[in-house]
Amino acid sequence: MNRVLAHTGVAVPIMQAPMGWIARSALASAVSNAGGLGVIETSSGEVEACMAEIARMRELTDKPFGVNLPLLFIREPRIVDLVARSGVKFVTTSAGSPAKLLPVLKAAGLIVYHVVPNLSSALKAVDAGVDGLVVEGGEGGGFKNPDDVSTLVLLQAVRERTDVPLIAAGGICDGRGMAAAFALGAEGIQMGTRFVSAAESPVHANYKQAIIDADDTGTVMLNRKSSPCVRALKTERAKDIDRAGGFDRAIFGSVKDVYFGGDMEASLALAGQTVGLIHEVLPVAEIIARTVEGFHAIRREQASRSARGEF
Repeated sequence: MNRVLAHTGVAVPIMQAPMGWIARSALASAVSNAGGLGVIETSSGEVEACMAEIARMRELTDKPFGVNLPLLFIREPRIVDLVARSGVKFVTTSAGSPAKLLPVLKAAGLIVYHVVPNLSSALKAVDAGVDGLVVEGGEGGGFKNPDDVSTLVLLQAVRERTDVPLIAAGGICDGRGMAAAFALGAEGIQMGTRFVSAAESPVHANYKQAIIDADDTGTVMLNRKSSPCVRALKTERAKDIDRAGGFDRAIFGSVKDVYFGGDMEASLALAGQTVGLIHEVLPVAEIIARTVEGFHAIRREQASRSARGEF
């Protein structure tokens, strides 16, 4: 049995990434209703708004959904207790050691997966007692480990040393990526940028179009020598920051002007390298259906070749 499906209760092992301000009920419910796992973010730090979004999910879907708790961005510790008591059954933790949150979350009966950027973090999380891992390579958008490891290598390294279920993240936006991840030991995938550009995504049309217009070199890693390190679209502002060598965290004070105002130079437009593989805005249900169809087509073809002893 696929352990990710068993842990989440969903029909399709595709999880939506918890993008700050973006991963709220409109998008997350569309993912859950399409058979995947929608996830509500809390990285925005807006506790009341995030809890309202969790409540809103129960009006928009009767399917399972999850919540992300990023330790680095938790401004009010009460959010952990609130989420634990919210009735959610699946939580991802990130940006820190899950050991700090596990006692509360496990006492509430939650399944907990931790997001890891390298093998060392994966081994520590498993030792702490998480139920599974989200293995996130450097190809993904958003906040990154400056010593990035590609999903291709990281999945193999973590699978070699652990036996917990893995969800692959970073560089995946379709059935080909999903099939590749499963070949390396994953039992599920997480997609972020692909869902940011979906029809149900709340971001401005300019943001979605910028993703579609970008090629495979259309993102850049910024602030590698400081914190936070992020991967973002290669806008003019991002290019200037790259040349300068870094940026101040205060830049994110105007990120909503990018997300919802459509001013692509107001702040950083976070996105992963899959921008070069995304060519149109599609409804979430179609994104998931196409991904599953492509995944199974590739697996059938590979199985057929293997049965014939072909490469």
